[in-house]
Amino acid sequence: MNKIYYLASCDTCRKIIKSLPEDSQLEYHDIKQNPITEAELDQMQQLAGSYEALFSRKAQLYKSMDLKNKNLTESDYKKYILEHYTFLSRPVFIIDGKIYIGNSQKNIAEVLKVLG
Repeated sequence: MNKIYYLASCDTCRKIIKSLPEDSQLEYHDIKQNPITEAELDQMQQLAGSYEALFSRKAQLYKSMDLKNKNLTESDYKKYILEHYTFLSRPVFIIDGKIYIGNSQKNIAEVLKVLG
């Protein structure tokens, strides 16, 4: 099953979801209402190659916790993503065993091409 991990309250995520083909047959997973599990995060990490690739440095908590001045390890990235949904770079698409992370134009264009 192809899946999108997103935040329903995020305007960017909502805009991206509106742009998806209606017949995309994605399973939608709102990470605020239904936090990701360690198993789901581990699956994402295997596809992405690292927890750091899934970690959002744009999160307000990243700044308020002064994490930019800390030397974070892979286990730190995993811990923070599991502790608070805001640390997951979003949206995350898993389509046909391939992962697409974040909202860059290039990334979303690839997702639309694959779903189209």
